[in-house]
Amino acid sequence: MGQSQSGALLHDDGTRIAYRKREGRGPTLVWLGGFKSEMTSTKPEALDAWAAREGRALLRFDYFGHGASSGNFRDGTVTRWHEDALSVIDTQSDGPLILIGSSMGAWLALLSTLARPRRVAGLLLIAPATDFTEALLWASYPPDVRETIMRDGVWLWLSAYDDDPYPITRNLIEDGRKHLLLGAPVPIACPVRIVQGMADPDVPWEHAMRLVGRLGEDVEMTLVKAGDHRLSKPHEISLILRMLAALADEVG
Repeated sequence: MGQSQSGALLHDDGTRIAYRKREGRGPTLVWLGGFKSEMTSTKPEALDAWAAREGRALLRFDYFGHGASSGNFRDGTVTRWHEDALSVIDTQSDGPLILIGSSMGAWLALLSTLARPRRVAGLLLIAPATDFTEALLWASYPPDVRETIMRDGVWLWLSAYDDDPYPITRNLIEDGRKHLLLGAPVPIACPVRIVQGMADPDVPWEHAMRLVGRLGEDVEMTLVKAGDHRLSKPHEISLILRMLAALADEVG
């Protein structure tokens, strides 16, 4: 069982990005969580337990404004969270990687692969919310919500995943437009494996299919008919871990 350690990256602006790192054999597994999620939630904890049993290297972290990291979530953007991912990957890992992205983290995993194509050996994407700020949020908002965001700079979204509302800011929406991927082919050559719930109210399975159509040839998607957005039930986590083990064996 590899040793696990906690640490933090300190940026020039004083912000602190918390991470947890488990030693083991490669490729290093890197967990990229979802919007307002934390590295100690159900799926990454299950992943860590699996990595410990299998002697695999694992790196997970909290974005700016998330979990144990500093910063105000309301000030976060796709650009900032993408920079967090790259800084943790670049400073806390060596050699080939498998990026495991959940929801928003899948979008960030794709962006990170495009930024570091020689390092990423494989991708496992869970309910991939690619382009979510535009395709899943902005596109679904009625005119009054859009007007509130543009006028006030923020709208409070009552999410099913938290007691406190999520602030959806004008800056988040406008910044997200710098990183949209689904309007063109996504030039990623490594194997991509996707697991998607068909009962997901936040990321419809048809949205995941749009991503499949933009990727290359080595792409496989597994649909879970009764799966919701979390995909955190024991049998769903078992499926994710089986897919990860197969991908790690394939690329490792």
